[in-house]
Amino acid sequence: MKRKVLKIVELAKDRKAVDITALDLRKVANFCDFFVIITGTSATHIKSIADGINEGLRKDGLGKHHAEGYQESKWVVLDYFSVIVHIFDEETRFFYDLEYLWSDAPKLKLNKKVN
Repeated sequence: MKRKVLKIVELAKDRKAVDITALDLRKVANFCDFFVIITGTSATHIKSIADGINEGLRKDGLGKHHAEGYQESKWVVLDYFSVIVHIFDEETRFFYDLEYLWSDAPKLKLNKKVN
């Protein structure tokens, strides 16, 4: 499970995503295991990050279940069942503040590489 999170983080970094956070929701939620929260610098950048994650996971045989927000690209949600990826513009991320809403969830250390 954490391997999928680390792969998503790696793919987002490949697309120059900023301020990446991963929350472990396994003890505080029952609808998924992890959130990965990412900031993009523009609508085009947000779409590029989402595309990079989708393409990279598809190559590993991990297709997404559902996606929302692609049209406006202020907040794109990618649902991979156990991991939900939130890609925000800076203003929208600040407004919804998922890290605060889910502050009971521990943050993962994201300095590992996926082999």
